[in-house]
Amino acid sequence: MNKKNMPIAGGHSRPPLERMHRLHDLLSNEQPVNCQQLGKDFEVSYKTIQRDLDFMRDRLNLPLEYDPTRYTFRYTEKVEAFPLLQVSEGEILALFVAQKVLAQYRGTPFEKTLGTAFQKLTGALKETVSFDLGEWGSDYSFRVTGASAADLEVFRLLARAIVQRQQISFSYQPLRASQPETRLVHPYHLANVDNAWYLLAHDPQRGQIRTFALPRIRKPEIVKKTFDRPRGFSAKKELKGGFGVFSGTGKYAVKIRFDSFAARLVRERDWHPTQKIRETKRGEIELEMTLGALEEIERWILSWGNHATVLAPKPLIESVKLKVKSMSKLYM
Repeated sequence: MNKKNMPIAGGHSRPPLERMHRLHDLLSNEQPVNCQQLGKDFEVSYKTIQRDLDFMRDRLNLPLEYDPTRYTFRYTEKVEAFPLLQVSEGEILALFVAQKVLAQYRGTPFEKTLGTAFQKLTGALKETVSFDLGEWGSDYSFRVTGASAADLEVFRLLARAIVQRQQISFSYQPLRASQPETRLVHPYHLANVDNAWYLLAHDPQRGQIRTFALPRIRKPEIVKKTFDRPRGFSAKKELKGGFGVFSGTGKYAVKIRFDSFAARLVRERDWHPTQKIRETKRGEIELEMTLGALEEIERWILSWGNHATVLAPKPLIESVKLKVKSMSKLYM
């Protein structure tokens, strides 16, 4: 190989994908694409540029041809997007289903950002892969009740603080408090549970990891003070003890009996990692699970009306009794 065409000693050549992106930009803008010159610019050999162009033409099916009169390559027709991805029909279907799921955020601050991301993914698909998404559109649909009202800017700030390990302060409205409280925390993790966003953060003042609902976080600010997140921290472990997002510190053996009607529905889903289902008489079932807190499971039980009966633990039985008694007074 001629030494003048070899990579410059100590230089940092671009990765192949980055080079091909650059070549695509030049070709799309009808700029000269000469292997000798670009080899010098990219600090690689001219043969490397030639291989990149061959790959783009033969493997990505881009309309490339060599113009011997100008010693350059060019596109013979307009190319809308660089074909990054080569996917199967099944993978296209998965993307389409994902788009349907993301539709739940239509009309929220997340809509524009999610839409842009999806367009980048689908815009990079090979033009030779095409399917009738119109027919699929009538075959799949999703309906989500109670989409999170989390603010996109709050989400971005929290995400940045988590990555940079920076403390944050914000005003927070607890459910049982009449006035908002100021919190200074170490943000660990953002979790989407049951279609709502939550921040898991260590609260130094309380000495515990607390869970904060994003819609109730106001005026968040990054404090110019960093922290170290414990190596043993696991969001999965933190959330495991709860029925929803609030894990608690207790250990309750919960047992619920469902009649034959509800049993059919309960069997169809996984409700908790620790759940066990025992078949009983006349099509009834008993659902058992171990939880660290009871508030969320109580609300879930009440949603089943007279189709569910709490068998254990006693604190949950008594709490449900009080709630039912209180509710009954509303209709007397």
